[in-house]
Amino acid sequence: MSFFREKGRKEKIEMAEEKHWEEGMKTHENVIFSCYGGMSNTGITSALACLEAVKELGLEKVVIGCLAGLQHGVKPVVGKTKAAKKVITVDGCPFECSRKTAEQSGFKLTRSIVLTRDIGMKKKALHEDIGENIKGVMEYVSDEEVQRAKELIVKTIREE
Repeated sequence: MSFFREKGRKEKIEMAEEKHWEEGMKTHENVIFSCYGGMSNTGITSALACLEAVKELGLEKVVIGCLAGLQHGVKPVVGKTKAAKKVITVDGCPFECSRKTAEQSGFKLTRSIVLTRDIGMKKKALHEDIGENIKGVMEYVSDEEVQRAKELIVKTIREE
């Protein structure tokens, strides 16, 4: 790709960011930053539970934020997060990658949820079965644990 094409692409991206959202505009009331660690059952459960919470509460009430955009200072992501009433992280395991990323980006969290700690999940690394009896990805995820995690997220958002 030539320099001029790349430069034009960057300008279009920057214009799109500014055009879609600017500080002071109405936005989602709360932001969740979720672990999406697809290498383990806890990361997948975290992601699914956050999606279920958004489905239940609606986009006006809550949205899942972009951790990469937060870390890289993408203006709409940072601005929408600053405007949020609550900033919540949901991590699958004690590594707490989403919490650390949000805090390193300068945000004070309303709550940090960790599924292994807060709902007693047991972490299962998906690579452990490779070469043996590997199952489909959803066979590593418990509907009950997704539901319990979603309920905790919803409760956190609804608390005054």
